[in-house]
Order: sequence, then structure tokens, then C-alpha cells
Amino acid sequence: MNRSTEIFDTLQTTISQSAGAARQRHAETLTADRRSVLTARIEQALQAQNAVIVAHYYVDPELQDLADRTGGCVADSLEMARFGFEHSADTIVVAGVRFMGETAKILSPDKRVLLVESEANCSLDLGCPADRFNAFCDQHPERTVVVYANTSAAVKARADWVVTSSIALKLVRHLHQHGEKILWAPDKYLGDYVQRQTGADMILWDGACIVHEEFKAIALQSLKKQRPEAKVLVHPESPPGVIELADVVGSTSQLIGAAEQLDAPTFIVATEDGIFHKMQQRAPGKKFLAAPTAGAGATCESCAHCPWMKMNDLQRLANVLKTGANAVHIDADIRRRAEVSIRRMVEFGKSVASANVADSVQQI
Repeated sequence: MNRSTEIFDTLQTTISQSAGAARQRHAETLTADRRSVLTARIEQALQAQNAVIVAHYYVDPELQDLADRTGGCVADSLEMARFGFEHSADTIVVAGVRFMGETAKILSPDKRVLLVESEANCSLDLGCPADRFNAFCDQHPERTVVVYANTSAAVKARADWVVTSSIALKLVRHLHQHGEKILWAPDKYLGDYVQRQTGADMILWDGACIVHEEFKAIALQSLKKQRPEAKVLVHPESPPGVIELADVVGSTSQLIGAAEQLDAPTFIVATEDGIFHKMQQRAPGKKFLAAPTAGAGATCESCAHCPWMKMNDLQRLANVLKTGANAVHIDADIRRRAEVSIRRMVEFGKSVASANVADSVQQI
């Protein structure tokens, strides 16, 4: 076994152990009365502390609804970062995973940033440790470093650009047109998709999302035959065979838009199943099916849920607001360097948002 294989196996073990621990830490089921008490307590605390919730589409529907109802934000990671930066709140409460809290703190160093759950990780983040990534970059000093938002602050500090899936194609195409060669991390599937779509010269880090990697092309093809009326919506973190079967490929926000706009009664969706809540709100009357995965021990048709996202719940949110726990702190030098690439992302995202909306969803 060579050194690189040993490192990869070690990272995979770390990811597996973290995911397993997350699955064991789900909170108890709440009674209606207890839920009502917690919700009221949270709303009072938000107002008293001038705090706002920024929640990802993948977290529990209760938290999504609470964020919407209290003047917060439910969005993809790019819009979460932008919203927290532009909002006047003193405290930003992040319902998502750790890198999202770090991004919020990098952009808003003078604000208090709290994570609903400090142990909510991401397999892409865990699979791209800063020391290994820095060594990888050192081997290719001539390349422009582009990292996905699903990375640590320390990795972002080494990057020239940070991107989310909503702007990855446009940014890489822009860099490619200017003759730049790219070092991409950490998602190999998203990187492969971007490379094939743009023709850019890219070297890819070997990382993957444990949710999206489990979608299976053969099973999806079978489901398509069973449901010929359905359109297939796929996040580009999925394997190439799954992407090839898609009617629409896009970020979480783009897939929600497609569900709302496309004239189809049923959608098969290859991304984390927390997104169904917002899709159902935006497109009432339409049916949404999770794309098939191998499942946990192959015991379910689809287990399309992130164990770390599911750690976010009302109980943890109430406790964080009560105690001030899980505050995000970042080394000053790392924060300063990471802010450069993140601000580039935010500004580029604004320019993309002002472009033709019809061009923002990649259809194949």
C-alpha cells in the first residue's frame, strides 16, 4: 500500500466514524406541547438578542419554517453567506454544517456567529484537511486554486477563489476564457462535471459527498422507466452516470426553481431529501421522489439524507440561544486570507444573479 492510498483510507475512516456518530445523536421526538414551548422560547430569544437564523435547505423543515417566519433566510450556502453579511443582526445562528458557520464568521467578524450543532460536519470538508491540501497546491504552483464552499476556513485561506455549485460553471468558464489552469477541490464529481461542461484544464482533488455519491444510475434508469411522466433533477455532486440521466442539473436553489417552473407532475430528485420541503412549498400539487441509492445496508430504496444536517433541531437551537454555546472562532490570519476568496465568490455571485435568469439553470 502506497502513502497516498494510506492517507485516503485514513480520511475515509474519519468520515465514516464522524457520520456514524452523527447518526447516533438525533434528538428525541417532541410532543406538540414541548415543540410549542421551544418555538416560543426561540422566537423570544431571537428578538431579545437581535439574532437571525440562516438555514440550509437540507435541515429539518421546522427549522426552515422558523427561519422564514422570524425574518431569517432559507437558502443555499452562497445566499446564506450573503444574507448573514448584509443583515443588521448582531448574532447569526447557522442551521447547517460547520463550514457554513465559518463562512458567516469570515464575512462578519464583528458579529457573533453560533452553530446549532458544533459537530455538524461535511464529508467534503473532512476529506480535504488543510495540511494535505496545502501540499497538493505546492505541487502545482502555476495553477489557480478554486475550492468549493464545502471546505474549512484554512483551505479557503489557500484558495484564489471559493465557489458554490450555483456559480461554479460560470466562474470556471470565465477563468478558462482567460487562459487560467485550475486546481479544483474537493468534490471530484462536481469538478468532473464542470470540466466536461467548460473544457477547462483542471486537476481534481479526490473527494466526494457521502450523500450524492450513493445515487445509482442503474436504479435511477429503472425508476425513470416506471415513472415516464417524471423529470429528473440532479445536483452535480452526483456521479457522472446519474448526471447523464438528468433533465436538469443545478445547485439546490436552481433545482427548486426548476421544480417550480417545469411543467411536470412528478420529479425524481438526486440531492439531500431536506430540499423536498421547500420544493413542496414552491410547487404545491407536484410529487417529489428521492432518487435511488444503495441505502444503509441496501435496506431502503433511497437514504438520501445527510447525518450531519439532521443534527440540527429545535432542542439544540433553543440551547444555543440560551447558553451562547457553539460560537464560531477563527484564527485572525486564516480569517483575513480566507475573506479574500470568499468576497470574490460573493461579488461574482452578484454578477451572476444580475445576468439572464434563463441562463442560470443548466439543462441537458
